[in-house]
Amino acid sequence: MAPNQVDTPRTKKVFVKTWGCQMNVYDSTRMQDALEGDGYTPTADIEDADLVLLNTCHIREKAAEKVYSHLGRIRQLKDRRADTERPLTVGVTGCVAQAEGEEIIRREKAVDLVVGPQTYHQLPNIVAKALSDGPQVETEYSVEDKFEHMPLATKKQVRSRGVTAFLTVQEGCDKFCTFCVVPYTRGAEVSRPHAQIIEEAHSLVDAGVQEITLLGQNVNAWHGGGPDGNDMRLGQLLYDLAEINGLNRLRYVTSHPKDMDDGLIQAHRDLDCLMPYLHLPVQSGSDSILKAMNRSHTAQDYVEIIDKVRMARPDVAISGDMIVGFPGETDEDFEATMEIVRRTNYAQCYSFKYSMRPGTPGAEMENQVDEAVKDARLARLQALLRQQQTAFNEACVGKTIDVLLEKPGRDANQLIGRSPWLQSVVIPSHCGHIGDIVSVEITHSLTNSLSAQPAGACN
Repeated sequence: MAPNQVDTPRTKKVFVKTWGCQMNVYDSTRMQDALEGDGYTPTADIEDADLVLLNTCHIREKAAEKVYSHLGRIRQLKDRRADTERPLTVGVTGCVAQAEGEEIIRREKAVDLVVGPQTYHQLPNIVAKALSDGPQVETEYSVEDKFEHMPLATKKQVRSRGVTAFLTVQEGCDKFCTFCVVPYTRGAEVSRPHAQIIEEAHSLVDAGVQEITLLGQNVNAWHGGGPDGNDMRLGQLLYDLAEINGLNRLRYVTSHPKDMDDGLIQAHRDLDCLMPYLHLPVQSGSDSILKAMNRSHTAQDYVEIIDKVRMARPDVAISGDMIVGFPGETDEDFEATMEIVRRTNYAQCYSFKYSMRPGTPGAEMENQVDEAVKDARLARLQALLRQQQTAFNEACVGKTIDVLLEKPGRDANQLIGRSPWLQSVVIPSHCGHIGDIVSVEITHSLTNSLSAQPAGACN
């Protein structure tokens, strides 16, 4: 080393792979934020990482096996780095981590830490303990408020992620649908304090965020004490967020029909910044299947909610989730699902075959539906849903709408934004900048996007 030269430590890098819902995306960013305070910077190149985290989801079929398969490939990278100056540390986080716990360490020796969703605020300490003391498993539900212990993202961190952001306001689920593992991996419903939410929203907007999507396993179950000490629900929280200067758009996902109260519906009527888009899963159109699923509502309850929302906000787009082939589902039950789809007329809807989740009541039920029957029903359902989505997109052609520009397009002369109904919209790049909200006329409807031209002269 030359005289007076300072030997500065090399920057550590963390690579995070995320599966699953928007809340996992949010959790991944918060984990990166927490680790950055401990000297780690994010990298998109796994070969360049000192720490690899797999943030997992347990909703889809064979989720755990997919994680183990990925870990097998990472083990090869870890083995190559074992005797170098940069050994690799490997962690599994998220819902598979919560469900599998120590079994992950037992099955895959490459893993150094297993961290459940409720202990992310302890991640820097857990990584340090894994490096000094060996493999760590932290999946206990903490009585601490993890958000209170996680630092807000810096302006630099927020700006690097764009002009839209997720903000978790509620976690866990008390509904115990018989097909779902969420209550077992995310725990009971917990609402984040009002003051914390408002503080984080202000920090996001101050850093340039224009659209915030509120997240929760049952986001519309959120409740908390407001500034006056009185209990409030999600609708009132939306009114409070709408008062933040510079916050131009609000969204929220995912909702449960049981918690879709009149105050929330009124917010759709009153708040221009609350986008006319509602994701409200029903899962089945059959009352007998809904009862077997423990959904706590009927098909008619769901239809009446949709009617109320459309009366309050006529331009609203409805999105949903559907499961076909739940145990005991007959042809008549499936036809009831097709009927509620026709009645609702979705702008978008996610549809899946039922698959058993170990530890859930559905996995123990008799009358499991044959896979070939599930396949045939899903094909019919998805064909109808594609027709509805195509019709909704085609109905947008000729409309003048406001689009928030989010990122460059595939071509240098394009920018991509989002419509109020969450569709991707492609416009000429000379007609705005990322972060602008521009008025455009929709000219073409494509399979997964819309094309548009400026409604007026470009600046």
